[in-house]
Amino acid sequence: MVTLILLNSQGQTPVQQWNFQSQNTIRIGRAPDNDVVINDTLVSRYHLELTRVGNLETSGGASVHWQLVNKGTNGTFVNGILVTQALVSHNDIIQLARAGPMLKVQLHTFSPAKPMPQNCTHEGNPPGSLFCKHCGQPIVDEVRFIHHYQVLRTLGQGGMGTTYLAWDKEGSLVGRPQMLVLKEMNADMAQIDKARELFEREARILKDLHHTGIPRYYDFFVENGKKYLAMELIHGEDLEKRIYKQGPVVLPQAIDWMIQTCDILDYIHSRTPPLIHRDIKPANLMVRHLNNQVVVLDFGAVKEIGTRPGTRIGAEGYSAPEQDRGQPCTQSDLYSIGPTLIFLLTSSNPINFFRKRGSEYRFDVKSIPTITPQLALVIDKVTEPRPRDRYQTAKELSQAMHACR
Repeated sequence: MVTLILLNSQGQTPVQQWNFQSQNTIRIGRAPDNDVVINDTLVSRYHLELTRVGNLETSGGASVHWQLVNKGTNGTFVNGILVTQALVSHNDIIQLARAGPMLKVQLHTFSPAKPMPQNCTHEGNPPGSLFCKHCGQPIVDEVRFIHHYQVLRTLGQGGMGTTYLAWDKEGSLVGRPQMLVLKEMNADMAQIDKARELFEREARILKDLHHTGIPRYYDFFVENGKKYLAMELIHGEDLEKRIYKQGPVVLPQAIDWMIQTCDILDYIHSRTPPLIHRDIKPANLMVRHLNNQVVVLDFGAVKEIGTRPGTRIGAEGYSAPEQDRGQPCTQSDLYSIGPTLIFLLTSSNPINFFRKRGSEYRFDVKSIPTITPQLALVIDKVTEPRPRDRYQTAKELSQAMHACR
């Protein structure tokens, strides 16, 4: 069996892994029909192939070896050496392009005289491992299934329900085994009309959205009176956690993330009818470990333009005045970019910079040394109290931020 482990940008922490037990060829690249799909601009559509080259006898039994063949335009490196063809050994690091994603290779030996037991004890695995290095199966203290998804661990719990990390062993959703996120709505919340409406709306809307900056929809079902939404697992960290852990970021990085967010907002605002996210904030902006790209999370508050005014939804310090009155518009999402920039550049709650200016309350960023006068003007305009005075589209805001880099 071979295990391929995708490492974070520092090459230290595993963020995803794939297990292959009987496959003779493993194709790796950006195209969706590869065995290992890595969505990174440095990775070619069909970047490399690993081919089984037979069993070589060792003192402990037989060891399967694999040959790597590069097919990528940006090259492939094994342990830092550029190769076109090479034998891959246990614990080798494959890098797809210089400064590109890194895969750690684990080759598992086996003894023909001692076949792998049916009931593997999972002994000898590193702490925190999700999958056994011997049998390739999930390591869990208690085997639990929801529908046909095996629950690996609980990711979070809240008033609406529970979020799980789950394993689709049969590959029923995308044709190969994979990890995913399973959102469970509590049975008591399902009795509340508004809660049920928001949960079902998130599933319905995600099903129709197709953008790399939005988690992919996989499944929606009801089991034992509870509603479930299965969606793509994003390997990354939300910006709130990242900033609280590592501190403020430099200006170009903050602007780049917000330009990416504007691209996603432009996509949902251009739908028919247009969609308003209503909850843009650092905690709902995930950055992928793989390529530093933003993914917008939590579409439970999404509202369609033209529907009747509803419940006030939004985070204090990030929501626009009209949204606080239950009358959001697409410019309300753009408003949230302003305070998010303040947070990224200061690691402080943007409400700390919200004070009275003249007859109105506005953000005042003059005291923040990392915010240039040009960006201060952008923040001032995007957080105007009246929507008509702000940037009118996400593209317009994106262009204004581009000019500040």
